[in-house]
Amino acid sequence: MEKLKVRVGKRRTLVIPKLVAERLGIDEGSVLELEVYGDYLVLRPLPTAIDVALRGKKYVKVSLEDIERVSVEEQGRLATGC
Repeated sequence: MEKLKVRVGKRRTLVIPKLVAERLGIDEGSVLELEVYGDYLVLRPLPTAIDVALRGKKYVKVSLEDIERVSVEEQGRLATGC
Protein backbone atom coordinates (compact mmCIF):
# COMPACT_ATOMS: atom_id res chain seq x y z
CA MET A 1 0.00 0.00 0.00
CA GLU A 2 1.22 3.47 -0.79
CA LYS A 3 2.04 6.00 1.92
CA LEU A 4 -0.87 8.18 2.97
CA LYS A 5 -0.87 11.51 4.76
CA VAL A 6 -3.29 12.12 7.60
CA ARG A 7 -3.81 15.20 9.74
CA VAL A 8 -4.04 15.26 13.52
CA GLY A 9 -7.26 16.96 14.60
CA LYS A 10 -8.58 18.53 17.78
CA ARG A 11 -7.61 16.73 20.96
CA ARG A 12 -4.89 14.98 18.89
CA THR A 13 -7.42 12.74 17.12
CA LEU A 14 -6.29 10.81 14.08
CA VAL A 15 -8.70 9.83 11.32
CA ILE A 16 -7.84 6.53 9.67
CA PRO A 17 -8.57 6.65 5.93
CA LYS A 18 -11.58 4.52 4.91
CA LEU A 19 -9.50 2.35 2.56
CA VAL A 20 -7.06 1.47 5.36
CA ALA A 21 -9.80 0.91 7.96
CA GLU A 22 -11.70 -1.43 5.64
CA ARG A 23 -8.56 -3.35 4.71
CA LEU A 24 -7.69 -3.90 8.38
CA GLY A 25 -11.25 -4.43 9.63
CA ILE A 26 -11.21 -1.31 11.82
CA ASP A 27 -14.64 0.03 12.76
CA GLU A 28 -15.92 2.58 15.24
CA GLY A 29 -15.15 1.18 18.69
CA SER A 30 -12.26 -1.01 17.51
CA VAL A 31 -9.35 -1.22 19.93
CA LEU A 32 -5.88 -0.55 18.54
CA GLU A 33 -2.50 -1.24 20.10
CA LEU A 34 -0.11 1.70 19.83
CA GLU A 35 3.67 1.26 19.94
CA VAL A 36 6.43 3.81 19.57
CA TYR A 37 9.73 2.87 17.97
CA GLY A 38 12.08 5.83 18.07
CA ASP A 39 10.25 8.43 15.99
CA TYR A 40 7.86 5.88 14.42
CA LEU A 41 4.30 5.26 15.55
CA VAL A 42 2.76 1.82 14.92
CA LEU A 43 -0.96 1.13 15.27
CA ARG A 44 -2.22 -2.44 15.18
CA PRO A 45 -5.89 -3.48 15.48
CA LEU A 46 -6.51 -5.92 18.33
CA PRO A 47 -8.99 -8.69 17.57
CA THR A 48 -12.10 -9.03 19.71
CA ALA A 49 -13.24 -12.38 21.09
CA ILE A 50 -15.78 -12.51 18.26
CA ASP A 51 -13.05 -11.89 15.66
CA VAL A 52 -11.01 -14.74 17.11
CA ALA A 53 -14.03 -17.05 17.24
CA LEU A 54 -15.00 -16.31 13.63
CA ARG A 55 -11.59 -15.91 11.99
CA GLY A 56 -9.03 -17.35 14.38
CA LYS A 57 -7.21 -20.64 14.08
CA LYS A 58 -9.41 -23.59 15.00
CA TYR A 59 -7.92 -26.16 17.37
CA VAL A 60 -10.89 -28.45 18.02
CA LYS A 61 -14.38 -28.90 16.67
CA VAL A 62 -17.16 -28.67 19.25
CA SER A 63 -20.82 -29.08 18.43
CA LEU A 64 -23.67 -27.23 20.09
CA GLU A 65 -24.85 -30.59 21.42
CA ASP A 66 -21.46 -31.10 23.13
CA ILE A 67 -21.67 -27.66 24.72
CA GLU A 68 -25.23 -28.29 25.92
CA ARG A 69 -24.32 -31.71 27.36
CA VAL A 70 -21.37 -30.31 29.31
CA SER A 71 -23.51 -27.38 30.51
CA VAL A 72 -26.23 -29.71 31.82
CA GLU A 73 -23.62 -31.93 33.52
CA GLU A 74 -21.97 -28.93 35.21
CA GLN A 75 -25.30 -27.49 36.33
CA GLY A 76 -26.22 -30.86 37.83
CA ARG A 77 -22.85 -31.11 39.57
CA LEU A 78 -23.14 -27.59 40.99
CA ALA A 79 -26.75 -28.15 42.10
CA THR A 80 -25.85 -31.28 44.08
CA GLY A 81 -22.58 -29.86 45.43
CA CYS A 82 -20.50 -32.78 44.10
